Amino acid sequence: MIIDSHQHFWNYEPVKHDWIDDNMSVIRRDFTPSDLKKVYDENDIDGCVAVQADQTLAETDFLIQLSNENDFIKGIVGWVDLRNKNVEADLEKYSAFKKVKGFRHVVQGEPDHNFLLRPNFLRGISALKKHDFTYDILIFPHQLGAALEFVKQFPKQKFIIDHIAKPYIKDGFFDGWKVLMSEIAKHENVHCKISGMITEADFKTWTPSQIEPYMNVVLNAFGNKKVMFGSDWPVCLVAGNYKQVKDLVTDFIANLSAAEQADIMGQNAIKFYKL
Repeated sequence: MIIDSHQHFWNYEPVKHDWIDDNMSVIRRDFTPSDLKKVYDENDIDGCVAVQADQTLAETDFLIQLSNENDFIKGIVGWVDLRNKNVEADLEKYSAFKKVKGFRHVVQGEPDHNFLLRPNFLRGISALKKHDFTYDILIFPHQLGAALEFVKQFPKQKFIIDHIAKPYIKDGFFDGWKVLMSEIAKHENVHCKISGMITEADFKTWTPSQIEPYMNVVLNAFGNKKVMFGSDWPVCLVAGNYKQVKDLVTDFIANLSAAEQADIMGQNAIKFYKL
Protein backbone atom coordinates (compact mmCIF):
# COMPACT_ATOMS: atom_id res chain seq x y z
CA MET A 1 0.00 0.00 0.00
CA ILE A 2 1.40 3.41 -1.00
CA ILE A 3 0.54 6.31 1.28
CA ASP A 4 1.39 9.92 0.49
CA SER A 5 2.28 11.22 3.95
CA HIS A 6 2.11 14.91 3.05
CA GLN A 7 -0.23 16.93 0.82
CA HIS A 8 -2.54 19.94 1.03
CA PHE A 9 -5.94 21.20 -0.09
CA TRP A 10 -7.15 24.77 -0.34
CA ASN A 11 -9.75 27.07 -1.79
CA TYR A 12 -7.40 29.78 -3.02
CA GLU A 13 -7.68 33.23 -1.44
CA PRO A 14 -4.96 35.81 -2.29
CA VAL A 15 -4.71 37.26 1.22
CA LYS A 16 -4.92 33.98 3.13
CA HIS A 17 -2.44 32.31 0.79
CA ASP A 18 -0.07 35.26 0.39
CA TRP A 19 2.90 32.86 0.77
CA ILE A 20 2.20 31.73 -2.79
CA ASP A 21 4.43 34.33 -4.48
CA ASP A 22 4.87 35.22 -8.16
CA ASN A 23 7.36 32.38 -8.68
CA MET A 24 4.64 29.95 -7.63
CA SER A 25 1.74 31.42 -9.61
CA VAL A 26 0.92 28.00 -11.10
CA ILE A 27 -0.65 26.99 -7.76
CA ARG A 28 -2.76 30.13 -7.34
CA ARG A 29 -6.01 28.23 -7.70
CA ASP A 30 -8.22 25.78 -5.81
CA PHE A 31 -6.90 22.27 -5.13
CA THR A 32 -9.57 19.80 -4.10
CA PRO A 33 -9.86 16.07 -3.34
CA SER A 34 -11.31 15.43 -6.81
CA ASP A 35 -8.15 16.97 -8.35
CA LEU A 36 -5.92 14.78 -6.20
CA LYS A 37 -7.93 11.58 -6.72
CA LYS A 38 -7.20 11.78 -10.46
CA VAL A 39 -3.47 12.19 -9.75
CA TYR A 40 -3.52 9.26 -7.32
CA ASP A 41 -5.31 7.01 -9.79
CA GLU A 42 -2.62 7.77 -12.39
CA ASN A 43 0.22 7.14 -9.91
CA ASP A 44 -1.10 4.12 -7.95
CA ILE A 45 -1.39 5.92 -4.60
CA ASP A 46 -3.77 4.32 -2.10
CA GLY A 47 -4.28 7.11 0.41
CA CYS A 48 -2.85 10.20 2.03
CA VAL A 49 -2.36 12.38 5.06
CA ALA A 50 -3.75 15.88 4.50
CA VAL A 51 -1.73 18.60 6.25
CA GLN A 52 -2.82 22.09 7.27
CA ALA A 53 -1.87 25.01 5.02
CA ASP A 54 -3.52 27.75 7.12
CA GLN A 55 -3.20 28.52 10.82
CA THR A 56 -6.84 28.58 11.91
CA LEU A 57 -9.20 26.17 13.63
CA ALA A 58 -11.42 26.60 10.56
CA GLU A 59 -8.63 24.93 8.53
CA THR A 60 -8.71 21.88 10.82
CA ASP A 61 -12.50 21.72 10.49
CA PHE A 62 -12.18 22.05 6.68
CA LEU A 63 -9.79 19.06 6.56
CA ILE A 64 -12.07 17.01 8.83
CA GLN A 65 -14.97 17.67 6.47
CA LEU A 66 -12.92 16.65 3.42
CA SER A 67 -11.71 13.49 5.16
CA ASN A 68 -15.28 12.54 6.03
CA GLU A 69 -16.29 12.93 2.38
CA ASN A 70 -13.24 11.20 0.86
CA ASP A 71 -12.13 7.81 2.12
CA PHE A 72 -8.67 8.07 0.50
CA ILE A 73 -7.83 10.84 3.01
CA LYS A 74 -6.72 8.46 5.77
CA GLY A 75 -5.57 11.03 8.32
CA ILE A 76 -5.17 14.76 8.85
CA VAL A 77 -2.58 16.97 10.51
CA GLY A 78 -4.46 20.07 11.60
CA TRP A 79 -3.68 23.26 13.47
CA VAL A 80 -4.49 24.47 16.96
CA ASP A 81 -2.82 27.38 18.72
CA LEU A 82 -0.42 25.46 20.93
CA ARG A 83 0.51 28.75 22.67
CA ASN A 84 -3.05 29.25 23.87
CA LYS A 85 -3.38 28.55 27.60
CA ASN A 86 -6.75 26.90 26.85
CA VAL A 87 -5.34 24.61 24.13
CA GLU A 88 -6.35 21.56 26.15
CA ALA A 89 -10.01 22.28 25.30
CA ASP A 90 -9.21 22.27 21.56
CA LEU A 91 -7.24 19.03 21.86
CA GLU A 92 -10.10 17.44 23.77
CA LYS A 93 -12.53 18.51 21.06
CA TYR A 94 -10.42 17.17 18.18
CA SER A 95 -9.62 13.91 19.93
CA ALA A 96 -13.22 12.92 19.15
CA PHE A 97 -12.41 12.85 15.42
CA LYS A 98 -10.74 9.59 14.45
CA LYS A 99 -8.93 10.98 11.40
CA VAL A 100 -7.28 13.84 13.29
CA LYS A 101 -3.82 12.37 13.91
CA GLY A 102 -1.78 15.38 14.94
CA PHE A 103 -0.97 19.05 14.51
CA ARG A 104 1.52 21.40 12.91
CA HIS A 105 2.58 25.02 13.27
CA VAL A 106 4.29 26.91 10.44
CA VAL A 107 7.43 27.50 12.50
CA GLN A 108 9.42 28.26 9.32
CA GLY A 109 7.38 31.46 9.07
CA GLU A 110 8.16 32.63 12.62
CA PRO A 111 10.84 35.37 12.82
CA ASP A 112 11.98 34.05 16.21
CA HIS A 113 14.72 31.45 15.56
CA ASN A 114 13.97 29.87 18.94
CA PHE A 115 10.19 29.85 18.60
CA LEU A 116 10.05 26.11 19.38
CA LEU A 117 11.63 26.72 22.79
CA ARG A 118 9.21 29.39 24.04
CA PRO A 119 7.51 28.31 27.32
CA ASN A 120 3.94 28.79 26.07
CA PHE A 121 4.63 26.65 22.98
CA LEU A 122 6.36 23.95 25.03
CA ARG A 123 3.37 23.83 27.35
CA GLY A 124 1.09 23.17 24.37
CA ILE A 125 3.36 20.42 23.03
CA SER A 126 3.37 18.73 26.45
CA ALA A 127 -0.44 18.35 26.17
CA LEU A 128 -0.32 16.33 22.92
CA LYS A 129 0.85 12.98 24.32
CA LYS A 130 -2.24 12.52 26.48
CA HIS A 131 -4.37 12.33 23.31
CA ASP A 132 -1.76 10.38 21.31
CA PHE A 133 -1.38 13.26 18.84
CA THR A 134 1.70 13.56 16.64
CA TYR A 135 3.52 16.81 15.86
CA ASP A 136 4.93 17.79 12.44
CA ILE A 137 8.05 19.97 12.66
CA LEU A 138 8.11 22.48 9.78
CA ILE A 139 11.35 24.45 9.89
CA PHE A 140 14.22 25.89 7.87
CA PRO A 141 17.80 24.71 8.49
CA HIS A 142 18.63 27.78 10.61
CA GLN A 143 16.00 26.52 13.10
CA LEU A 144 17.48 23.01 13.40
CA GLY A 145 19.52 23.88 16.49
CA ALA A 146 16.37 24.92 18.34
CA ALA A 147 14.58 21.82 17.00
CA LEU A 148 17.28 19.59 18.48
CA GLU A 149 16.88 21.14 21.93
CA PHE A 150 13.10 20.96 21.47
CA VAL A 151 12.86 17.23 20.74
CA LYS A 152 15.18 16.42 23.66
CA GLN A 153 12.55 17.77 26.04
CA PHE A 154 9.83 15.33 24.89
CA PRO A 155 11.34 11.84 24.51
CA LYS A 156 7.89 10.18 24.46
CA GLN A 157 6.24 12.56 21.96
CA LYS A 158 6.00 11.41 18.32
CA PHE A 159 7.67 14.00 16.07
CA ILE A 160 8.21 14.08 12.33
CA ILE A 161 10.34 16.53 10.38
CA ASP A 162 8.61 17.81 7.25
CA HIS A 163 10.48 18.19 3.96
CA ILE A 164 13.86 17.05 5.38
CA ALA A 165 13.99 20.46 7.16
CA LYS A 166 14.06 22.30 3.81
CA PRO A 167 17.80 22.47 3.11
CA TYR A 168 18.73 25.19 0.63
CA ILE A 169 19.51 22.71 -2.15
CA LYS A 170 19.55 25.47 -4.77
CA ASP A 171 22.48 27.10 -2.93
CA GLY A 172 24.30 23.83 -2.24
CA PHE A 173 23.81 24.21 1.53
CA PHE A 174 24.69 20.83 2.97
CA ASP A 175 27.25 20.29 5.74
CA GLY A 176 25.63 22.32 8.54
CA TRP A 177 22.24 20.80 7.76
CA LYS A 178 23.74 17.28 7.69
CA VAL A 179 25.37 17.61 11.13
CA LEU A 180 22.16 18.70 12.86
CA MET A 181 19.88 16.28 11.00
CA SER A 182 22.17 13.40 11.97
CA GLU A 183 22.02 14.54 15.60
CA ILE A 184 18.22 14.87 15.63
CA ALA A 185 17.87 11.43 14.00
CA LYS A 186 19.49 9.82 17.07
CA HIS A 187 16.24 10.49 18.96
CA GLU A 188 14.08 7.40 18.50
CA ASN A 189 10.83 9.38 18.60
CA VAL A 190 11.78 11.65 15.68
CA HIS A 191 10.91 10.59 12.12
CA CYS A 192 11.40 12.35 8.78
CA LYS A 193 9.42 12.87 5.57
CA ILE A 194 11.31 12.56 2.30
CA SER A 195 9.21 15.31 0.77
CA GLY A 196 9.31 18.90 -0.43
CA MET A 197 12.75 18.54 -1.99
CA ILE A 198 12.34 19.64 -5.61
CA THR A 199 11.00 23.02 -4.46
CA GLU A 200 14.16 23.57 -2.41
CA ALA A 201 16.24 23.08 -5.58
CA ASP A 202 16.08 25.28 -8.67
CA PHE A 203 12.49 24.95 -9.93
CA LYS A 204 13.56 24.69 -13.57
CA THR A 205 16.94 22.95 -13.56
CA TRP A 206 16.92 20.46 -10.63
CA THR A 207 18.09 16.90 -11.25
CA PRO A 208 17.79 13.73 -9.14
CA SER A 209 21.59 13.61 -8.78
CA GLN A 210 21.49 17.02 -7.02
CA ILE A 211 18.95 15.77 -4.49
CA GLU A 212 20.27 12.24 -3.88
CA PRO A 213 23.02 13.32 -1.42
CA TYR A 214 20.33 14.87 0.79
CA MET A 215 18.15 11.75 0.65
CA ASN A 216 21.24 9.67 1.44
CA VAL A 217 21.89 11.65 4.62
CA VAL A 218 18.28 11.23 5.74
CA LEU A 219 18.11 7.50 5.01
CA ASN A 220 21.47 6.80 6.67
CA ALA A 221 20.63 8.91 9.72
CA PHE A 222 17.01 7.93 10.34
CA GLY A 223 17.00 4.41 8.86
CA ASN A 224 14.31 2.83 6.70
CA LYS A 225 11.86 2.50 9.64
CA LYS A 226 11.74 6.25 10.34
CA VAL A 227 11.46 7.86 6.90
CA MET A 228 8.40 8.12 4.68
CA PHE A 229 7.43 9.31 1.23
CA GLY A 230 5.46 12.54 0.89
CA SER A 231 4.63 14.50 -2.27
CA ASP A 232 3.91 18.00 -0.91
CA TRP A 233 1.23 18.23 -3.63
CA PRO A 234 0.19 20.73 -4.91
CA VAL A 235 3.21 22.82 -3.84
CA CYS A 236 5.46 20.38 -5.75
CA LEU A 237 3.78 21.46 -9.00
CA VAL A 238 5.84 24.65 -9.11
CA ALA A 239 8.93 22.53 -9.84
CA GLY A 240 7.62 19.33 -11.42
CA ASN A 241 4.74 16.88 -11.66
CA TYR A 242 3.54 14.18 -9.27
CA LYS A 243 5.19 11.32 -11.20
CA GLN A 244 8.57 13.06 -11.03
CA VAL A 245 8.25 13.48 -7.26
CA LYS A 246 7.27 9.85 -6.74
CA ASP A 247 9.96 8.57 -9.14
CA LEU A 248 12.61 10.63 -7.36
CA VAL A 249 11.99 8.60 -4.20
CA THR A 250 11.19 5.19 -5.72
CA ASP A 251 14.30 5.32 -7.93
CA PHE A 252 16.42 6.33 -4.95
CA ILE A 253 15.23 3.38 -2.82
CA ALA A 254 15.13 0.84 -5.68
CA ASN A 255 18.14 -1.08 -4.34
CA LEU A 256 16.59 -1.63 -0.90
CA SER A 257 14.69 -4.83 -0.12
CA ALA A 258 11.00 -5.04 -1.05
CA ALA A 259 10.08 -4.82 2.65
CA GLU A 260 12.21 -1.70 3.17
CA GLN A 261 10.70 -0.05 0.12
CA ALA A 262 7.20 -0.89 1.38
CA ASP A 263 8.05 0.71 4.74
CA ILE A 264 9.15 3.98 3.16
CA MET A 265 6.31 4.14 0.64
CA GLY A 266 3.49 3.43 3.07
CA GLN A 267 3.95 1.22 6.12
CA ASN A 268 5.90 3.81 8.14
CA ALA A 269 3.17 6.43 7.57
CA ILE A 270 0.49 3.91 8.56
CA LYS A 271 2.33 3.13 11.81
CA PHE A 272 3.39 6.68 12.69
CA TYR A 273 -0.03 8.25 12.15
CA LYS A 274 -2.01 5.11 13.12
CA LEU A 275 -3.97 5.23 9.85
